[in-house]
Amino acid sequence: MIQKDFLYKSTSHFNLANLFTFGNIAGGLIATYLITQDNFFWAIIFAWMGGALDIVDGKIARKYNLSNEFGVQLDSFADFLSFVLVPVFLIFQAVYTKELGSFGLLLAGIVSIYYVISGLRRLIQFNINAEAGSVEKYFVGVPTPLGAILLWLVYLSNIYIGIPALIVMFLMIAIAWSLNSTLKVPHP
Repeated sequence: MIQKDFLYKSTSHFNLANLFTFGNIAGGLIATYLITQDNFFWAIIFAWMGGALDIVDGKIARKYNLSNEFGVQLDSFADFLSFVLVPVFLIFQAVYTKELGSFGLLLAGIVSIYYVISGLRRLIQFNINAEAGSVEKYFVGVPTPLGAILLWLVYLSNIYIGIPALIVMFLMIAIAWSLNSTLKVPHP
């Protein structure tokens, strides 16, 4: 007989909340693969599915008291993949490589690395300050999921409105800065 009580134990690495976080990671990995195939539409679908799982994992962790240090670290790893690496990689492949020459790609690479470092720094600082199970009324600085949404909007603006790659780079820098700013963003 299979024991299912591990799903509702906060000490289990495979509790219900963490399984949803693993789903977020899977969505981010699939999105990354699809970006390498220039299948941007489905990459975005899988990234958004990962985002939905990120919302659910936190709600489940709080509802069933499953928060623990492992889950906090796992959630930030998933956020780094799905909300930092995937949107930056998408914009690099879908916008920069299509519109820029050698020097422009070098500049886009630097901007992309700046965004990745900014996102990673934000998540590490969040983990240092976080207490498992607690939720603040607001975030200081733009949280990485919101940063990803802003990057998706920048990508869509490039595709549908035609904003040039240089403007995309400027917006990516501004969003990267906002991740570690003192802006106060209400917690949903």
